[in-house]
Amino acid sequence: MHKNFLIGLGFVLISSFTAIKREPITLYIIGDSTAANKQPKAFPETGWGMELQSFFDTNVKVDNRALNGRSTKSFINEKRWDAILTTLKEGDYVLVEFGHNDEKIDKPEIGTSLNEFKINLIKYIQETQAKKATPILLTPIARRNFKNGILVDTHKGYPNVVRKLADSLHIPLIDMELKTKKLLTGLGDEPSKRLFNYVDSGNVNYPAGKKDDTHLSPDGAKVVAGLVVAGIKEIKVNLSKYLK
Repeated sequence: MHKNFLIGLGFVLISSFTAIKREPITLYIIGDSTAANKQPKAFPETGWGMELQSFFDTNVKVDNRALNGRSTKSFINEKRWDAILTTLKEGDYVLVEFGHNDEKIDKPEIGTSLNEFKINLIKYIQETQAKKATPILLTPIARRNFKNGILVDTHKGYPNVVRKLADSLHIPLIDMELKTKKLLTGLGDEPSKRLFNYVDSGNVNYPAGKKDDTHLSPDGAKVVAGLVVAGIKEIKVNLSKYLK
């Protein structure tokens, strides 16, 4: 009888541990079209966020909320950030990569001044931390903008705002502008086209063809997602334990 009791108790304990199996960490991505999930009608345009899940094991679930055309301002005003806050939990992570559309100051509903950009980023940081989750700041990826064989910056002062904020508030930073600049410069003007949405005429989604130096190709999305992963390893957050 004593033996049967112990066997039964062991079974209950094993069942209990199985029942309370840890919920996966959610890795949210907030940002713009360079990271966003794409509709089939946009293919071969691909956001780097679409490729990120493949780098992680089953302990991490990537939830890509990045969207075309969004800035730090419009993402908040459209209540997309509020929607994330309803499910954001302790131990989760938020990758924050904006800049491409904040630069569009001629569009008041989207564009932000450098100071407003900073204020919006602080909001994301503080509200993530209030949920006991971890914010990770990313500078925007570089556009493919070669002039006489030299890659020329298009982001003005926005990446520097991200860098200074990360430094002053001690927030993990992945400098994607720096990483992608190095990548594109290393490849050079013509070879770097393969990373972007360059499509010959006759394509079902782009009958007239496409020459896009901002948005990524499937190859480009994989390479850039790989740079994000390299950054996750470099900043040594707990999240890196779950990389394959």
